[in-house]
Amino acid sequence: MTTPNDPSAEDSLIARYFKPLATDPGAFALVDDAAILSSSGDDIVVTTDAVVEGVHYLATDPPDTIARKALRVNLSDLAAKGAAPAGFVLTLALRSKEDGWLRPFADALGEDAKSFGCPLLGGDTVSTPGPQMISITAFGRVPKGRMVGRTGARPGDLILVTGTIGDAALGLDVLAGGAVATALTSDPAAKEALISRYRVPQPRNVLAQAVRDYATAAMDVSDGLAGDLTKLCAASGVSATVKAASVPLSSAAAGLIACNAICVETLLAGGDDYEVLCTVPPAQSDALITKGRAAGLAVTAIGTIVAGHERPRFLDGQGQELVLKRLSYSHF
Repeated sequence: MTTPNDPSAEDSLIARYFKPLATDPGAFALVDDAAILSSSGDDIVVTTDAVVEGVHYLATDPPDTIARKALRVNLSDLAAKGAAPAGFVLTLALRSKEDGWLRPFADALGEDAKSFGCPLLGGDTVSTPGPQMISITAFGRVPKGRMVGRTGARPGDLILVTGTIGDAALGLDVLAGGAVATALTSDPAAKEALISRYRVPQPRNVLAQAVRDYATAAMDVSDGLAGDLTKLCAASGVSATVKAASVPLSSAAAGLIACNAICVETLLAGGDDYEVLCTVPPAQSDALITKGRAAGLAVTAIGTIVAGHERPRFLDGQGQELVLKRLSYSHF
């Protein structure tokens, strides 16, 4: 953890903002350049995601929401693997070290680390002319051999998804002053709700054990439901049929569809949902749905895994296949 110009400046930044977050004994109060994570006989699940200014968040987004998003997108991956959070390491690429940005960022990161039981273990800080970037590698624990991958889906499994789909993409459109912002001019509450879904994901870690107990395959929806289901099916060597009308929508999204302000493709391919997408044998689907209900989380069956290697089919209310021009967000 050194900087070429002023090593003490980085040490001071770490001590001021991030040492208070490093509560796990294995973090050594951030005075070492490595940490220890005890496995306790479990498998350690590792996931990493970066959020980049102008790509995953806007330069005008509040720093506390940026911190929460950076950690929560990784927690979402752990939830979909059936893993309990164990800790994370943080890399910050900053243009400056202004207290007005770093203090709310660090405070929010610490609050989420505590509430999700995922302490800071270490990391690095570097300077950059921009854009800013926050990269987190998160660690989780699962009983040995019990991580839920993408390869276990089988024909006949039901396809389940948590929460609602498409809200984050709509929230980004609101912030960009697009068609959604125009359509919701008279509904500021709906706009704020959609913006919140974009800025602050809600990882479904309360359902991690149920996913581990019942799902044959799972992943989180980060790039778009249509594209992520396609990835899961490809990994499992299967295909799928989805009833688009069964995909759960918020009241705001449903209203925008009803007034033709958006098309269904916007919701299916928009990304940033951070919901759990999983496949479950029919005999066990009710158990997973019930576990979700007990946790205050809707879990909805949207389709079925079928044999074959074709791209998953999304059907409209008349049973006709929807032609989707794009399946998900792509960085390249």
